[in-house]
Amino acid sequence: MSEVITIGEPLTTFASTEPDVPLVDVENWNKIMGGAELNVAIGVKRLGHDVEYISRVGQDPFGEYIIKTINQHQVGTTYISTDPDYFTGHQLKALVTKGDPATFNFRKNSAASHLSPEVIDQVKLDDVKFAHMSGIFPAISDTAEASFRKLYKRLNDAGIKTTFDPNLRPTLWKSHDYMVKTINELAGYADIVLPGVEEGKILMGSDDPEAIADFYLKGERTTTVIVKVGPAGAYVKTKDGQSFTVKGFKVDKVVDTVGAGDGFALGVITALLEGKSLKAAVLRGNAVGALQVQTPGDNDGYPTHEGLSAFYAKEGVSED
Repeated sequence: MSEVITIGEPLTTFASTEPDVPLVDVENWNKIMGGAELNVAIGVKRLGHDVEYISRVGQDPFGEYIIKTINQHQVGTTYISTDPDYFTGHQLKALVTKGDPATFNFRKNSAASHLSPEVIDQVKLDDVKFAHMSGIFPAISDTAEASFRKLYKRLNDAGIKTTFDPNLRPTLWKSHDYMVKTINELAGYADIVLPGVEEGKILMGSDDPEAIADFYLKGERTTTVIVKVGPAGAYVKTKDGQSFTVKGFKVDKVVDTVGAGDGFALGVITALLEGKSLKAAVLRGNAVGALQVQTPGDNDGYPTHEGLSAFYAKEGVSED
């Protein structure tokens, strides 16, 4: 069994190869595999930890491509089912050198949106030590939200540590108000919440890192909030009174920002699995994010342990 588990919708993504060009004007594309939670799973595996991914794809070429590619990354596919009636989600994605990329999604009524709560009953959690939860999957349908909530409850009941990344995708939600209410509720079920400062403005009305942390520390289960503040790094506050900032890494050139937040999450998760301190875990999150923004794919920059050590040596820092 795996140490880490996550749930999400994988996407066949047609990614622009033309920096900062609007989608309507893009002429050249690369086909890649996307999905925030899947990015985390790939990065966790690359750093030497077994991981299972729960999802559903269509019985179509996109679904075949996704399962083939996931297997190449050695992420567990035990809980990926194939749906003969609904299609695999796909999207167009712009290439941006700052901020979030424009996307156009083909995922309404997709196979993953029909992943039913009954599937969650079949998931074995015996050896799972960490679960990564994201605000994207519950946004895609009422059925997906019900499955997400059922998994969350099972994780909480089993005492498994959870991270939650809001990962706001406003166009996927039924309304802005429902998104804010639901995301803030779901955050309260996590041990570690990973919001960004821009998400804070939307979800609780402030981009002040400490105010954001204080807001989410009100959650009954939440013990730690790590607020991502972009190139500046991350601000950390815990329920037992710790607070500190871990500076980010300067990069020479930003190629694509996609996957940086997912890289941050997998850096934190893997470091904590390895018994590192919270400060070292946040440092690793910053490092993986910095490596990712220097590559064009959604997860191409995620390092192995050797690559991570080389990056630290180059930067003159120590993780321990």
